[in-house]
Amino acid sequence: MGYTPKILAFAGSTRKESFNKKLVKIAANAARAAGAQVTYLDLRDIPMPIYDGDLEAEQGIPENVKKFKALLLAHDGLLISAPEYNSSISGVLKNAIDWASRPVPDEAPLACFAGKVATLMSASPGALGGLRGLVIVRSLLSNIRVIVLPDQVAVPKAHEAFDTDGKLKDSKQHSSIEALGRDLAGVLAKLKG
Repeated sequence: MGYTPKILAFAGSTRKESFNKKLVKIAANAARAAGAQVTYLDLRDIPMPIYDGDLEAEQGIPENVKKFKALLLAHDGLLISAPEYNSSISGVLKNAIDWASRPVPDEAPLACFAGKVATLMSASPGALGGLRGLVIVRSLLSNIRVIVLPDQVAVPKAHEAFDTDGKLKDSKQHSSIEALGRDLAGVLAKLKG
């Protein structure tokens, strides 16, 4: 039996009707169709406290952070849809990354991130679709040893972009998001297979 790419898909938003949750699900479905095993994670389901070194020193790593780290460790690829907040990364996404980067005994530095392969996307009501935030997410992930694939998609006017089924109304945009999922599965198959 050949290698099956394992991909964790999530959005950097906890809002129930998040445009970025809808977006990453499109890519995740395409990765599944391409033969990958995809786990969708809603960060709302594993709330994490704001990172605080004193809290970590007194109480250790919170249980939901341990769950997030375990999911990261169990997957080779990441599909991340990153909303743009004030031209930057969302607090939810940054906080999750900060917690997951914390070392634990007998774990290699940045074990959750080193060597993972990620694909980025964004949806925003703004005219640039979250593009400015993606620059920061790409830099952050690269600095913690994630291989970030060059192709990314930013969907502008997100409040008008989706139909009632969560699909993008623009078929070219929809296809470009699907291509991100397929391409990540293909790259992982070549790298790890």
